[in-house]
Formats: sequence, structure tokens, C-alpha cells
Amino acid sequence: MNPLEWFRNRNSRTGIDWPRVLLASLLVVVCSGFLIAATTSSVAFGPFNPSWNGMSELHTQVNDEPGVESDLIRETTRYTDHQSNETVAVVVAPDEPYTGDDAERVAQFVADGGTLVVLENFGTNGNQLLADVGAEARVDGELLRDHRSNYRGPSMPIATGVANHTYTADVEQLTLNYAASVESQTGTVLVETSDTAYRDLNRDGELNDDEEPGAYPVATVETVGAGQVITVGDPSIAINAMIDEPDNAAFLQAIYTDTDQVLIDLSHADDLPPLAGVALTLRETPLLQVLVGAIGIGLIAVGTRSRDWLRSVVIAVYSRERPGTSRAMSSDGTAVVGTRVPTLDDEQRAAILREQHPDWDEERISRIITALNHTGLEQEDNE
Repeated sequence: MNPLEWFRNRNSRTGIDWPRVLLASLLVVVCSGFLIAATTSSVAFGPFNPSWNGMSELHTQVNDEPGVESDLIRETTRYTDHQSNETVAVVVAPDEPYTGDDAERVAQFVADGGTLVVLENFGTNGNQLLADVGAEARVDGELLRDHRSNYRGPSMPIATGVANHTYTADVEQLTLNYAASVESQTGTVLVETSDTAYRDLNRDGELNDDEEPGAYPVATVETVGAGQVITVGDPSIAINAMIDEPDNAAFLQAIYTDTDQVLIDLSHADDLPPLAGVALTLRETPLLQVLVGAIGIGLIAVGTRSRDWLRSVVIAVYSRERPGTSRAMSSDGTAVVGTRVPTLDDEQRAAILREQHPDWDEERISRIITALNHTGLEQEDNE
């Protein structure tokens, strides 16, 4: 049946079966809702979160970078699957601490030449990871404000102190959003605030006597073992609402543009949306890929056989002989297996269809006869 036939109602003034149209529309809306819920997330800093506080835009930009492959990892064991000195790993405001083997794997990744980027502002899990991998930098957790050099208010400072470095070649500023300063004695400062910024220790929004204005580092880099650690005091530069503000995207891109692989570490973040989790599980498990492939081939084979069986049923129903039509018989009176039954012409088939289905119009009968003729030709070609 033509799908459009399902929506037709010849008894209706408009010729359209509106209840069916509304039912189909409702099904589309419901299925779309389930699909969106299963493939997107509302988790802050999530790569599948398209809202203002997600990182779907960064994920897209990394995927679009020529010569760079990206990988979302949910287990730290995946660090060992990649060549460390050609890989950048990104950890954004982890929700849980890295402990035991997890911390050791990340530390080994850095020691072997990997680049680890930690973006954190007020949490403690980022600092713990920095300590575990042997980095000296720490994020101090105090809110930075700047009443003179800011984007949309003092809590969104514009950091204009940019050092001359490979990672800042195309960067003139970073646009921050609830950032904290990075304390480092031995690391290289990449970006710092203007000298009118201050640490709002009591969070009252005012510069008090015990709060000193000055240029505070917000991004540093240091060598650890054969690798390096980049510490950024504002994970918000990577979210959808801020990544396109000057020059956040350029700064992040400079970190991964000359590498082969970018790992976005989700091992200590909130859960992924269901379908995304299934897709990642499939990518991470070769045996499961083989199993799914085998199931797919089996379904195709079953579908093909079902289609042939259904076609034979249709032919049997609509090509039945009239009473008196002879069959090929053997000498003992039994039907000869494989013997062709005399073929009905179009007029005979049309007469049978009119008799069996008086409610069918001539157009429908003509379509069925055309389909039967096409099927008959295919069978003759196959024989």
C-alpha cells in the first residue's frame, strides 16, 4: 500500500482521514521526544549537552579539526590505548576524585609524554588530580572579579595578560565566567587577568581592604616527566555559551591542533545519555561489534526470506485458478512437483479480483495485476 493511502478517506469531504493524520503526528512527536532524550544530556560540561552549559560545541570543533581524532573515554584504562606523546587528554571539573589505579594511569600517561589539560575553578577533585600526576599548579578556588575589564559584569573578567607562547599565538584575551586564579611557583603563566582584578574572598561583590587587586594567573603550563600539564582556572571557557567569546576557542584549539589524538575524559563525570552510552560501549568492545554485526546479517537474511515468503502468499491469493482450470498431472493422478500451472492473462486476473473484492476500484486492481506481472517476469528470469 502506498503510505499516502493510509491517510485517505473517500467518505470525507476533504478526502483526508484526519484522526489518522493526528495519530501519526502524535507518534512522530512522541518518538522524536524519546530520541532527543536518549541522545542528549543536561549534564554541565557534558559533550552531549547542547544547552548553554554543555560542551557539545567543543566536541564538534575537535571532531572537525583536520588530522585530529577525538575519543570520549569512560574508563582510564583507555589512556593506554593511545601513544602518549601524540595525545592531549582533557579533564573538565570532574565530579568524582581520581583514586587508586585511575590516578596512576593518568600520571603514567603524563610521565610518558602526554599532555593533560585540567579545567577547574571551585572543586577539589581537579586539584587532587593535579597533585596525583605530579603537577605543582593548584586552582585556589576563590572567585575572581574585575570591575573595569569584564564582559557582562565583574564576575566575568576579561584576562588580557597574554604571554608569548605557542599556545597563545592567536590569543589576545580570554573571556572568563566565574573563574579562579591558578597558583604556580615553577610553571609558565600563559594568561593572567588585568591588574584591576581581585579575589573576592567573602563573595560580597565588593573590593574590601583584605582583597588585593592585581594580575592573577588563570592558565599555566608546566613540564611533568616527559609530558606537560596545562591548568586553567575556568572550565567555562569550554562551554557552549562561552567558547565563541574572544579568544577562548583559539586558546583551546592551539592546545590540540598539532596533536594526533584528543581524549575527552568522562570517566569521573556524570552519566551519558543512553544511546550515547551504548554507542561508546560498542566502540570500546570489539567482540560486541562482531556480535552486533552477526545479528545484523542474520536479520537481513531473515528479512529477505520473509519477503520471498510474503510474495509467494500474494501470488497464491491473487493468482488462484478459476474452477475447471486444468493442473499438470502425472500418470497416477498426482500433481507433478515443480510443474508450471497455466498462467492467467490480465483479463482473467481482473475478473477474479473483481469477484473476490467487489469493493476495490479499477485503479487498485490494475496496480495489483502490474505487480503480479512484474513478479512473474522476475521468476522466469531466475529460472
